[in-house]
Amino acid sequence: MSTENEGNAVPPAPSAPPVPVETPAASAQGVSHAGGAPTAPIPAVPGTPGVPEHASAPLGRPAYASDGTGHGADPYGQAPTQGSAPEAGWPPPPPATPSYADGGGSGAGGWGSSYQQPAPKPRNGRGGLVAAVLVAALVAGGVGGGIGYSLAKNDDNSTDSTTVSAPSSSGEVKRASGTVANVAAGALPSTVTIEAQSTNGEGGTGTGFVFDKQGHILTNNHVVADAVDGGKLTATFPSGKKYDAEVVGHAQGYDVAVIKLKNAPSDLKPLVLGDSDKVAVGDSTIAIGAPFGLSNTVTTGIISAKNRPVASSDGSASSKSSYMSALQTDASINPGNSGGPLLDASGAVIGINSAIQSSSSGGLGGSGQSGSIGLGFAIPVNQAKYVAQQLIQSGKPVYAKIGASVSLDEGTGGAKITEQGASGSAAVEAGGPAAKAGLKPGDVITKLDDMVVDSGPTLIGAIWTHKPGDTVKLTYTRDGKTHTVDVTLGSREGDS
Repeated sequence: MSTENEGNAVPPAPSAPPVPVETPAASAQGVSHAGGAPTAPIPAVPGTPGVPEHASAPLGRPAYASDGTGHGADPYGQAPTQGSAPEAGWPPPPPATPSYADGGGSGAGGWGSSYQQPAPKPRNGRGGLVAAVLVAALVAGGVGGGIGYSLAKNDDNSTDSTTVSAPSSSGEVKRASGTVANVAAGALPSTVTIEAQSTNGEGGTGTGFVFDKQGHILTNNHVVADAVDGGKLTATFPSGKKYDAEVVGHAQGYDVAVIKLKNAPSDLKPLVLGDSDKVAVGDSTIAIGAPFGLSNTVTTGIISAKNRPVASSDGSASSKSSYMSALQTDASINPGNSGGPLLDASGAVIGINSAIQSSSSGGLGGSGQSGSIGLGFAIPVNQAKYVAQQLIQSGKPVYAKIGASVSLDEGTGGAKITEQGASGSAAVEAGGPAAKAGLKPGDVITKLDDMVVDSGPTLIGAIWTHKPGDTVKLTYTRDGKTHTVDVTLGSREGDS
């Protein structure tokens, strides 16, 4: 299954991962971004002004699904080719529908639409009577309220009074640990609204959070993509303090990026990172972000599912697909939430909000960027932390791989190794992990350890939850017979 990054549509197949959410660019700022997510060959990012986010494809169609041309994807390092996804180049071509939740660009209708006053209705006796009745009711209400207040005030000290007032010396309201208000109060000061702008003025808005005391901010790749090549990047805290920032490293495949504040303050408080492997379906969740540019917004929900395969892209022709084995939540996530933290009930970060599935491409008013329908997807924090540390250390991501190209087509019953890799290369890399394990073109991988694999994108997302050097158990079918083999994952550095 796939979804959009906040704002993008998701492909229909259960096997195809959902798409990231996109944050729409703020129209007030005159910025337009397809979202990136948050969050085109994947659906284009919604046109909500000012907020970049990935969005997912329409219901029933997962984001980042096969575009129907028979292209394959190779999460293992190869560029896709017709009928297969080679492993040597970047993963498969971007899905044809999903997009990031942060969405970019401005669209008609919904937020940003101008209000047109309705034409005056012809006057007649009945209309005038209704108006008079309404006015009378309002006036009566005001008078009644005034009289009521006066009587209450006069009788405030009488023994017959039925009202109870809180003592003026009661002090501040104490909110128990673990309440949403308490968690939000602790996390908001460490969450920032990110504005990214390219050299040509395009861009959008997303979210990020403090990763360490050195000023590193963790967010989605699609949130900052516009500012990667000489663009402008800023991060604003709830206090109103704004800092210029620069991209330290970004990973398109993981949809993770790290930026660093310039002249970072010395009192930064990194958010506590939880353990996404220990999250259970039904656990409470709290999402913080800037949906549709509304910074510092807090929403709540639960973990709806784990290990949900999702594929996403920012919708541009040059964009490469992102794959995740996501945490699914029904906490309201919209374009602009991309890159923001998904917290557990204790306030620990368990994921990075990245994509949504939406029912249509229409926003408020029936057009523009899509909004939340309770299907949001977050990158598990255990994976995000690993990627962030690599980006801070070397500026480049490292991906695990099996050394084989798999098809992105639906209906293959698993991840089918293609007959040919990208640009005519071998589908199974000579001397690679798959070759050493005896895998061949035509084999259909159906499980990775205990996880069912129903498509190429699902396999890619599952492999990328592991690190190079890890050993996994692959179950595959060949000539109608089922086989199981251990495979030690190889590695590929960089997005190209």
